[in-house]
Amino acid sequence: MAHSHSCCNHQHPPDYVPEHNKEASEAYDHFLISAEPLSLEAACSLVKSDAAGAVSSFEGTTRNTFNGKRVLRLEYEAYEPMAKKEWYGIVQEARSKYHLLSTVMHHRVGEVPVGKTSVIIAASSAHRADAINAVHFMIDSLKVRLPIWKKELLDDGSAMWKQNEHIDISVHK
Repeated sequence: MAHSHSCCNHQHPPDYVPEHNKEASEAYDHFLISAEPLSLEAACSLVKSDAAGAVSSFEGTTRNTFNGKRVLRLEYEAYEPMAKKEWYGIVQEARSKYHLLSTVMHHRVGEVPVGKTSVIIAASSAHRADAINAVHFMIDSLKVRLPIWKKELLDDGSAMWKQNEHIDISVHK
């Protein structure tokens, strides 16, 4: 599956890494949906800058059990154009709540084996509270709003499409 990197509504090749402006006035928001393995280190490098005093991240991985049953793998599907549009809406909301420099959302599609990363959220800010709170807000918002679907495949041969549990986004101030 092909994937693209984008920021500020510009398209970049898959290996693009931005040269960060050393001034806090340059925001950078990176969105990626990919069938390829994700890297927390690479994602965090996209939000680091000399203006950032904090980088916070969340890495979601495939666990090996669910409700006492052994999980073999997860499979994800996404409607990328709508996911991208919704993500940038979430980023704008996060920017209205927190003082952010840069953000990243990377999500896998296709098969994600046990122990492998399915989603990464990262944010940078001048101070830690903004980055930490923004990452929490963005992962909760992603789970509620993005058209990304997860199927759990279990060792008993069963498979089920998972719905996200209800998340109260209003708790994020």
